[in-house]
Amino acid sequence: MDKQAPLINREISWLYFNDRVLQEAADPTVPLIDRIRFLAIFSSNLDEFYRVRVATLSRLAALNEKSKEILGYNPKKVLNQIKNIVVRQERKFNNLYENIIVKQLAEEKIFILNDKQLNVTRGTFVKNYFREKLLATLVPIMLNDTLPLPELRDRAVYFFVKLTTNKKTRFALIEFPDNLSRFVKLPDTNNLKFIILLDDIIRYSLEDIFFIFEHDSIEAYSIQLTRDAELDLDKEVSEKFVDSLAKSLQKRKKGKPMRLLYDSDMPMDMLKYLVNKMGLHGESLIPGNRYHNFKNFISFPNVGGPELEYSKYIPLPVSDLSFGKSLIDLIAKKDYLVSTPYQSYDYVIHFLREAAIDPKVKEINISVYRLAENSRVIHALINAAKNGKKVNCLVELRARFDEQNNIHWSNRLEEEGVTVLYGVPGYKVHSKICLVSRTEKGKLAYYACLSTGNFNEKTAQIYADHTLLTANKKITDDLVNVFKAINRGQLAKGLKSLIVSPIDSRPAIYRLIDNEIKNAKAGKQAYMILKMNSLADEDMINKLYQASNAGVKIKMIIRGMCCLIAGVKGYSENIEVISIVDKYLEHARVHIYCNGGKELIYLTSADFMSRNIDNRVEVGFPIYDEKLQKEIRDIIDIQLSDNTKAREINSQNTNKYHKTNSPESHRAQIEIYNYLKNKTK
Repeated sequence: MDKQAPLINREISWLYFNDRVLQEAADPTVPLIDRIRFLAIFSSNLDEFYRVRVATLSRLAALNEKSKEILGYNPKKVLNQIKNIVVRQERKFNNLYENIIVKQLAEEKIFILNDKQLNVTRGTFVKNYFREKLLATLVPIMLNDTLPLPELRDRAVYFFVKLTTNKKTRFALIEFPDNLSRFVKLPDTNNLKFIILLDDIIRYSLEDIFFIFEHDSIEAYSIQLTRDAELDLDKEVSEKFVDSLAKSLQKRKKGKPMRLLYDSDMPMDMLKYLVNKMGLHGESLIPGNRYHNFKNFISFPNVGGPELEYSKYIPLPVSDLSFGKSLIDLIAKKDYLVSTPYQSYDYVIHFLREAAIDPKVKEINISVYRLAENSRVIHALINAAKNGKKVNCLVELRARFDEQNNIHWSNRLEEEGVTVLYGVPGYKVHSKICLVSRTEKGKLAYYACLSTGNFNEKTAQIYADHTLLTANKKITDDLVNVFKAINRGQLAKGLKSLIVSPIDSRPAIYRLIDNEIKNAKAGKQAYMILKMNSLADEDMINKLYQASNAGVKIKMIIRGMCCLIAGVKGYSENIEVISIVDKYLEHARVHIYCNGGKELIYLTSADFMSRNIDNRVEVGFPIYDEKLQKEIRDIIDIQLSDNTKAREINSQNTNKYHKTNSPESHRAQIEIYNYLKNKTK
C-alpha cells in the first residue's frame, strides 16, 4: 500500500456528496416541489451524518495523539473542516429556501405565511386551529437557573422562549408535537393558496401558552439537538442480543450532544444560556435559519398544479415475464432482470407469493436488511410458513436506524412459525438473497432471487437497483452453500461463482483487477467500469491506482463518498469518476471487467468500503445470460453519457457538471426508462 497515495478524507467527501443533493434543490429545471424535497433530503442526510460520523470522530478526537496514529489524520482538524463546510452549506441552504424557493412559490400563487403575515381572518383560523389541535399537546418546561437543563430529545425541535419584564427574565422550552402535520393549509383567497408551518402557529399563539406569567415581551427561537446515535451492543447473537439492542435503542435517544442547530437570529444572551447549561463546545454550534428539522419538508403539500412535481412513471413490465403465468416455470427456462424503479417490483413479491402456495416448494431461505413498514415480503413468508413450508429468514437487526422495525418483524415472524436467524457472530449480513427449494422429478431444484437492493417494496419505488431471478445451477449451487453456512452462523467457503464477503471479496476483486493489469501490460485492451454507492477502502483505492498506472482505463459511477482522487499524475491519470444525483437514488452496484474482450459482469450488494469487504456478509453474483449482460451494459453506457445530472468527481471538489462530446443533452434516468420501455414493445 502506498502511504503517499492521494486520498480525500471520507467525511469531507461525504459532505461534497450532500452538496450535490443541494445542487438539485438549486436547479431551476427541477420541479419546484421536488426542489423542496431535495432540501429535506439534504437536511435528513446531515442529521444522520452528525449522529453517526461526527459522533465517531468526536470519540476518536478524545484519544488525542493515539487517534492520529490509528487513523493517519487528526480528527480534531477534520471536525473543524466539517464545521466550516457545514456552516457554508447551511448559509447556501438558508438563502436557497428563503430568497429563492419561497419567492418562486409565490410566483405560483402559493404563499408560505409566518406569524407576522396573518390578517384578521387567517389569524382567527390559526387561533382556532391552535386551540382545537395544538394547545392540549404543548406543555412548556419552565427553566430554573439552579436546576440542570432537561434532556432534549434527539432531533426533536424545540422553541427556546424568553419572557421579559423590567424586573425579571424567564426562560422556557416548548417541544413541537410530532404527531401532527408540519404544514397547515389556510383558506384560499382569489385562487391564492396559503400555507403556514406549525412553528408559526405556535409563535402566533405564545400568549395563549404563557398567559399566567407577567411579561412585557416574549421571544421564541427554534433549536434542534442532534445526538450520538452509535450503539454499544452485546455482540452475542441470541435472545439476549435482541434485548440488548432494544435497550441500546433507548440509550440512543440520550446520546452525547453532537450538534445544536439554532436560529441565527437568537440573541447572544439566550445562546450563551443554552451553551452553558448543555456544556457544548464551539464546533457543536451550527447557526441555522428560522425552521429546523427540515426533513419534514419531504411531505410538503403540493397545493398547485401537477407540473410542480416530477411526473410519476408507471412501472414497466419485464419482457416475457408475466403475472398471469407461473414465474417459477418461466425462470426455469431463462434468467430475468428486474431494474427498479423503472420496472415493477411486484415481480419479486409475485415470486415469493407463488413459492408460498406452490405444493412442490419445500423450503424458502431469505436474508433481509431493511423492510417496508407494512412489508408484503414478510406477509408472503408468513403465508409460506402457514402453508407448511420451512421458512428460514435472516433478519439483520443492526440495520442502522431500522433496528426497531426489524425487531418488530422478527417477533412477528417467530409468532407465525418462521425460523428467524440473527446473523453471523461478528458480521452484519448485508446481502440481499433468496433461495426457493422445490421438488421436481424426485429431486430438489432451486430458484434464486439476488439483488443489489433491499427486499423493500417501498424503497424500490425510488431506489435504482437490479434484481436477478435465476435457476442457473452455477449460482443456485453456491447459494445453497451460502445459506447452509449462514443458518449455522458461519461463513461460506469454497464457492465457485458467487463473490461473498468477508472471505472472497477482496482476493476475488484483486484477481479481476490483476487480470486487467496483466492484459494492459501485454498491450491488450484493458478496462473496468465500476458503479457503486461509496468508495473509501484505501487498499482497494491503491489497487485501482496500480491498475491506472499499468494503463487500465477505469470509469466509475459513484453516488456518494469517493476517497479516490481521479486525474492525479502518477496515480490516477486513467481514472474518470462521475456521480449521478437525480429523481431516483442510484443504488445499484455493477462491476464490468474487459477480460480480454470477453466481458465479465457482476452485480453486488457491496460497496468498496472496508466494512463491506471485510466485516459484512455481502454477495456478488455474475450475470451469465448474454442478453442480460447487454442490457446491463447498455444501461451503464447510458449513465456514462449523462451530461445533465452527472457531476465530475475530482481534486477540485466543485461538483462540476459532466461534459461529454455529444452536442445533445442526455439525462440517464429518463433515457433508461425509455430504453426499457422500448424493449417491451
